[in-house]
Parts: sequence; structure tokens; C-alpha cells
Amino acid sequence: MTSTEHHDAPRLVIIRGNSGSGKSTAAAQVRKRYGRGAALIGQDYVRRVLLREHGGSSMDPVAPQFIATMAQAALDAGYHVVLEGILDGRGHGDILRRLIAHHQGPSAVFYLQVSFDETVRRHAQRAEPIEVTAEQMRDWYIDRDLLGVPGERVIGESASFEKVVSTILHDSGLAGAVPLTPCPTRCPRCA
Repeated sequence: MTSTEHHDAPRLVIIRGNSGSGKSTAAAQVRKRYGRGAALIGQDYVRRVLLREHGGSSMDPVAPQFIATMAQAALDAGYHVVLEGILDGRGHGDILRRLIAHHQGPSAVFYLQVSFDETVRRHAQRAEPIEVTAEQMRDWYIDRDLLGVPGERVIGESASFEKVVSTILHDSGLAGAVPLTPCPTRCPRCA
């Protein structure tokens, strides 16, 4: 945990890694296993679908601040937040470190460390691969692009998918966290 432990505060869980490292799939499974009361914010969805921005930091993109604002709004509303993406240190590092520093509840940061060759292999096995070449992936690849925040956890490529998901759930505290949003706590359908 990177923030002072507050058991009744929303949890911020950040899952980062290179393209093809498994972060989106793991984040979706973490949120699915947690259930209602956790918001899932995916960098690719925000950048590509909502904003239709290209990758890279060359044009002062809107996505990094937009992502942090979405995460903060969800936390303020009582949602636990699972934020995932490449979220490279150069383009997102300062914004993510500020988000973590200002969050009053617990934060957990995970980095999926996967070799370049393994990211290419995993990308080719995706159900819906993104149209990108191995050369383009090499241009994006950054080895151990850590944020340098206390408690940041690196999960290596030898960890099974189940191990990645269970590590994130348990080490972030989501496995035992209660829902804090109105739907799971007051909604008759969810009760």
C-alpha cells in the first residue's frame, strides 16, 4: 500500500505494463471478481475511443489528465478504482504520482514486467489483436518503466494469469474491501 491505511476509504489500484503484458485482461478479471463498487478505467479505451487520440506524448495529449480526473471523480463518489494501461512514466508519471499522493485511501501500484519477445507472443494470441507490428511494439517498449512510488510491486512474466489476478486482489486489499458506492450498499437488486 502506498497511502496510509484507511479501511473505509476507496482503494486506488493501478496496473501498468507494456503493450501485450496482460494488464487489461488482468484488470478486467480483478474488477469482475470484486463485483459492483469498483470502477474500471482503461487507458486504451479513454485514449482511443473516448478521445480518439493517437499514442505518444508529442502533441500534449488530453488523455493523461482526463484519466486522472475520471479516477478522482470515481474515488470521490466512493468507488474503488482499477486503473490500467501502459501509462508510461514520461507521459503519465507525474499525474499518477499526484493522484496517488492526494488520494486519502489506500493505493496499490502493480507493474507487469514482461520481456519484449513475450509481449509480441501474447499480442499475437489476443482474441482481437490491435493492428500493430512487432516493430511498432518495439518502439513503445520500455523495460521496467516504474513510477518509483513506495510499495510498487513488480509481477514477472513467469506468474500465471491466476497468480497475477489473485496477487492484485489480495495485495491491493480489494479481496476484503467492502463496496462503498450507493448501488451495492443501498440498492435492493444488489443487496
